[in-house]
Amino acid sequence: MRTSASRNKIALMAICLSAIMLGLEITSVPSVLPVLKDILPADFKQLQWIMNAYTLAMCSVLVAMGALADRFGRKRVFTIGIIVFGVASLICSLATNAPILIAARFLQGISAAAMLACQVAILSNQFQNGPERGVAFAWWGIVFGLGLGFGPIVGGLIIAHLSWEWVFLIHVFIAVITLVLARIGVLESSDPDSLRVDYGGMITLSSTVFGLVFMITQGQSIGYQSLEGILIIGASALAFVLFLIIESKVARPMFDLKAFRIRNFSGALFGAAGMNFSFWPFVVYFPIYLQSVLGYDGITAGLTVLALTLPTIVVPPYAEKILIKHGPKFLISLGLTCISGGFFLLWAIASSPEASWLTLMPGCILAGIGLGFTNTPVTNTATGSLPPERAGMASGMEFSARMISLSLNIALMGLILANGIASRLLDLLPKTLSETRLIEITDILASGNLNILENYGISKEIAKNILMEGFSSVLLYGATSTAVICFLAFITFERKILKI
Repeated sequence: MRTSASRNKIALMAICLSAIMLGLEITSVPSVLPVLKDILPADFKQLQWIMNAYTLAMCSVLVAMGALADRFGRKRVFTIGIIVFGVASLICSLATNAPILIAARFLQGISAAAMLACQVAILSNQFQNGPERGVAFAWWGIVFGLGLGFGPIVGGLIIAHLSWEWVFLIHVFIAVITLVLARIGVLESSDPDSLRVDYGGMITLSSTVFGLVFMITQGQSIGYQSLEGILIIGASALAFVLFLIIESKVARPMFDLKAFRIRNFSGALFGAAGMNFSFWPFVVYFPIYLQSVLGYDGITAGLTVLALTLPTIVVPPYAEKILIKHGPKFLISLGLTCISGGFFLLWAIASSPEASWLTLMPGCILAGIGLGFTNTPVTNTATGSLPPERAGMASGMEFSARMISLSLNIALMGLILANGIASRLLDLLPKTLSETRLIEITDILASGNLNILENYGISKEIAKNILMEGFSSVLLYGATSTAVICFLAFITFERKILKI
């Protein structure tokens, strides 16, 4: 007979393994793109879709999957997501051409959204004690960060010692273990008041997010002012207006717009978004900077990335005490300030000659402490601001704010990095170079391949400086955007201390 504590540990292991799969699949795939270009074969546009199909699908249906989980059961949706993810990964490994691989990547993204949408709800349901919940969320965040941070390393090792198929095939085995642990440890939970599915809200919000992420990732290729680009932007805007209308009319909305009248709830959502305007999306790109700009090997780069996430183990117990004593206005604003300050430190150091793992450490630690101050208190504040019977919806809205901002900012940081690189390349590359070729070179350099410019007589050192300047723009964006959101959160929160 398993105790509640042992069952919760098994559930946490399942959640963490699923988080590893999600993180690895975002950042390990770029390692195999050069191989896929020749083996499948795949042209440049197909390689872009192989890379972006996963995140595009995941971000588009994430909120919808959360609503389905509330209605039909989080354990059920979570386990279905694991199974489909494993099957989709198997199809990826067996793909014989680019269209099959792209379709399988979309399927991976949809199933990843099912897993991700359930992770926070399952942890919140099974770890209801404050300190215990803080530790559980800290481990979840660390493991997710490790999956993102070590993705390029894992992908590189697989390419060096096995074959490209194993970048996908490894998830089949992880999915089997995760499924067994989930069936043993995860307790079924749902929203008892979610009697109907808000299909209108699901479809319109998913369409809005799809259009935004699509234009951020593909807009440069199709043209923002082209007919196709204008139609997509217009359709996204229309879908968002319809979403607002639907959510204001239905009896049990997926996003209860009335909840935004509660200032602490709105402030918590600013906090949830703020973390993902800087911290988590940068984890996707940080290993590229460490390995390609600073020249570190995979182990050193991975250990440096850990400096961002390790403070989240130590800080949460103190964050819980500060939250109870001083309230969310003080704590979450402090956390976002630390994240912003950490990124300003990283920005000041990253493009200087003194940049190294040691000089980057203060910025990493300060940002990590800020995340520890913000991560769990944001969830506690959001769910504690609404009546207990609406805790599921509150958690879903808070997590949606996290994931929509994460998906948009992964794409935005990539765009900022690419634009920073492209602006320098325009001065260095031949004027006769086509725009398509310029975009291709920019994307390859942004992925850390410094050798791409040797064919144009540009040294590796100059390529490194161009990449470094691109990352400087990304860090400045992360610092300033988080500072702005911190200000918005501060003026939104109520002054009184919330009873969590």
